[in-house]
Amino acid sequence: MSSGGVRDAMTGPAPKGAHILMLLSDAYGGFGGISQYNRDFLDALCALPEVASAEALPRIAVPPVGDLPSKLVFNLDGLGGIARFTRVALTRGLAGPKPDIVICGHINLLPLCALIATARRAKLVMLIFGIEVWQPTGRALADRCVSRIDTVISISRVTLERYLAWATPPRLGTEILPNAIHLEDYGIAPKAADLVAQYGLANRKVLMTFGRMAGEERAKGFDEMIEILPRLRAKDPSFIYVAAGKGDDMARLKTKAAEHGVADHVVFTGMVPEERKADYFRLADVYTMPSRGEGFGFVFLEAMACGVPAIASRSDGGFEAIRDGAIGIAIDPANLDELESAIFQALNGPKEIPEGLGYFAFPNFGRRLGEMLFG
Repeated sequence: MSSGGVRDAMTGPAPKGAHILMLLSDAYGGFGGISQYNRDFLDALCALPEVASAEALPRIAVPPVGDLPSKLVFNLDGLGGIARFTRVALTRGLAGPKPDIVICGHINLLPLCALIATARRAKLVMLIFGIEVWQPTGRALADRCVSRIDTVISISRVTLERYLAWATPPRLGTEILPNAIHLEDYGIAPKAADLVAQYGLANRKVLMTFGRMAGEERAKGFDEMIEILPRLRAKDPSFIYVAAGKGDDMARLKTKAAEHGVADHVVFTGMVPEERKADYFRLADVYTMPSRGEGFGFVFLEAMACGVPAIASRSDGGFEAIRDGAIGIAIDPANLDELESAIFQALNGPKEIPEGLGYFAFPNFGRRLGEMLFG
């Protein structure tokens, strides 16, 4: 389905020295997997020799935003609500520097991006991540505007397939660009003594899931891990489950752990400081996320980059994060017997960084992006 690059039938390849305009949810000064993806995307974009300059307008950012690429204007003028964001985006898009490519970082922003791209005769590229595009958005204008897209860049095959099941195919084709991992930021190391003491993990077999606990989603696999924990502890009382992250569903999950008799054996960490994420992953003996709604699952890459064996669902994007089972264990998330067997299999395996993880290394991400936009 690859188009071999972002092109326009009238104007040909995007020119060298291109100016890029991107509207997005969050990146620098943001949190979570999409924010990380967008930071990597902008870092890689600005490193391309074909790009002369870029401007990105986030809907959400919490200053300070940290270091930025030298070619990037990270414009925070639109913070403060959708009305203000819309006004600033239209002003920059219609009266600012003429963009050669407009990049839409979320389908809800597509009407704005399509208007700007049409008015400025720019190429329109949309990034898609997961459940936000697995079915029509219900926003009539956004759903209609998919027919205006030149190229869709998807984080995974499963997200692209579910998107194309309802959406008009993009005019110039599709690309798949999975998450990048900065391997130099991770690596195998001993468990951090302060965290082991803080959470009571000494001499315990630690299972971990890392993610947002969202009441409207409930698809990460936290429920399945709490349900299986009594079975595991009946075979080995040293098992403990670390549910890392925060969200409005945490109270329900705590209640569920109590109902299953494992409240003292489930640790809820709350928000994890970005600078200590690798230390948290290294606490795990097995990283397991029997999810049903992951567009990709960057957390699998982070865990494996710390040498932690990973168990992923074969029914969503997590399967692609473990390279279709080549560098991790794939299971049916609805089959607790299969999940239990995988956990013991992972515990008995080596603790190492899978060789195939290099496929997702940041330099490869940047190379692929350049080929998609200017190849």
